[in-house]
Amino acid sequence: MASKKSQKEIPNEKGRSKDAGGMARLRGVQSPETHSTDKPSQLEALLDYLRTNRGFDFTGYKRTTFERRLEKRMQEVGRKTYGEYLDHLEVDPAEFARLFDTLLINVTAFFREPEAWDFLAREIVPKLLESKDDGSPIRAWSAGCSSGEEPCSLSMVLCEAMGPEAFRQRVKIYATDVDQDALARARAAVYSQSALEAVPEDLREKYFSWGRDGYTFRADTRRAIIYGRHDLIQDAPISRLDILTCRNTLMYLNSETQAQVLSRFHFALLPTGYLFLGRAETMLSRAPFFQPINLKHRVFSRVASSQETRPAQAPKSDDVERSVPQEERLRHLAFNTGPVAQIMLDSKGVLTLVNEKARKLFGLGESDIGRPFQDLEVSYRPVDLRTPIEQATVKKRAITIPNAERYVPGSDSQFLEIHVAPVLDGVEALGVSLVFNDVTNATNLRNELSRANHQLEAASEDLQSSNEELETTNEELQSANEELETTNEELQSANEELETMNEELQSSNEELQTLNDELSTRSADLGRSNSFLESILKGMQGGVVVTDLDSNVQVWNRVAEDMWGLRADEVLRQPLFSLDIGLPLEPLRGPLRQAMDGLTTESTIDATNRRGKSFRCRVTCMPCAATDGKRIGAILIMVDSDANA
Repeated sequence: MASKKSQKEIPNEKGRSKDAGGMARLRGVQSPETHSTDKPSQLEALLDYLRTNRGFDFTGYKRTTFERRLEKRMQEVGRKTYGEYLDHLEVDPAEFARLFDTLLINVTAFFREPEAWDFLAREIVPKLLESKDDGSPIRAWSAGCSSGEEPCSLSMVLCEAMGPEAFRQRVKIYATDVDQDALARARAAVYSQSALEAVPEDLREKYFSWGRDGYTFRADTRRAIIYGRHDLIQDAPISRLDILTCRNTLMYLNSETQAQVLSRFHFALLPTGYLFLGRAETMLSRAPFFQPINLKHRVFSRVASSQETRPAQAPKSDDVERSVPQEERLRHLAFNTGPVAQIMLDSKGVLTLVNEKARKLFGLGESDIGRPFQDLEVSYRPVDLRTPIEQATVKKRAITIPNAERYVPGSDSQFLEIHVAPVLDGVEALGVSLVFNDVTNATNLRNELSRANHQLEAASEDLQSSNEELETTNEELQSANEELETTNEELQSANEELETMNEELQSSNEELQTLNDELSTRSADLGRSNSFLESILKGMQGGVVVTDLDSNVQVWNRVAEDMWGLRADEVLRQPLFSLDIGLPLEPLRGPLRQAMDGLTTESTIDATNRRGKSFRCRVTCMPCAATDGKRIGAILIMVDSDANA
């Protein structure tokens, strides 16, 4: 698995509309405009080649960043399509190492994000040590360790908390990466002075020593770190860990691969273990595996894979008393003490019997017995009973009049259920029995029940309407929540991509800084060479002129300026034979050509210096050659022969 890192991003697209070409242009890398329409199939073929022939599976990486880094390398080697670059990989095996170096962004540092490391040292490490028995081993894993700064930082934190002796005896830190070159640098444990700027001064003096190549990490502490190659996507995880650091590595993977890697991390950690991630990784969608201890500093604890559940207890049902119907009432006692009002009529319709309940209910007395029933108020109030009596007598069957309403002065209405039944002796009707049951309470209850049912129906309709509105609102909230989750995922993905681009810029800045240092060194060397050459030219007593193969002046020393009266800036890059000086130049054409052919000649020519004084000028023409022997011009040395004589 690459570090900060080298586990390359090939993002899950998640609906984002940024194309790789647009991102490449933002990064200053030209997207190949000549890609064919089968660009995706060419890319898949390239990924399949890397997986089957090189053993590296990049399909789980975030696609946009992978394409951006790949096209950067394609531009460097002059390949415009993925198919052309695949052909280039097949014929040039060494290109894979250069491609891998481009894809793996090895950006890391000691105590990266210092506040998070302070929280780890202050809050997490003490809890971890308290949970361990004295002398029990402590196992840690730095996944995506790059060049080793992160496992070294973790070792310093643990060593400070435990003491050097306990640290050496109990701690093992496994540091892994897929980049072999990065692992080689990590094993050497030699760092530059700029790399140690984030290390506190006291820790720098305690754990690092200065050598010829840089600062070397302390050997006895370094022995607790075991470096090895490991691919988080393909290889089995290290197990029984107390702490696992994987900082700014998951952000290069798509969501499915992140879930897969986090599942392996969950398996690797002990139940009391801790996971330490980087700033760009939130794990908001990884609740089944880990729960946050401090989300700001990205420290998580392991969630148990299966929780104990108590068996559900069957609810105990209470003994329900069931009402048992009462038996038929005992035979009718004495008519007068009957519980309901009852009136008896003979076959002629004369009132013959009235019980006590009927007397009180209708105000009847002993004087009313023997009177025709039709003359009594009870015969028509509360209802007309004459017709039902006649029908019952004729049809020889009982007739029931339900809910006869009777108005009682000073009181509420009374409801009576009236039974009109013939009294038969065989087939002969001897009379009629009128029974008045007071059903006021039952009627009131039914009326109230009816009203309650109407109210319940209305409330049910209102509740149904409210439920429908609630369901609609819930659907709208669910839709809004899904949109927010999608937006959150997009923002998280954009944040990870920005973090990746930031690390790419940091990596490019480091490369540019290295080139700048080299250019500064070369500029200083060139300056010293120019100063040395200038001092030589100044020290010569004769005038020195150097021309290129086209006879253009390249060097014009101080003696030549004094001899002919022209400054160097007036003659440089001018044709020699176009100069107006006191030396006739036409006689020098032949010697100059001979010098360019490799011959040295000497001529004496009458000349006049800048002061108008005539003298004999001895001109020596010799070839000027480069370090590889190739002739690049001619050298003319002009000396006043009269002065030398």
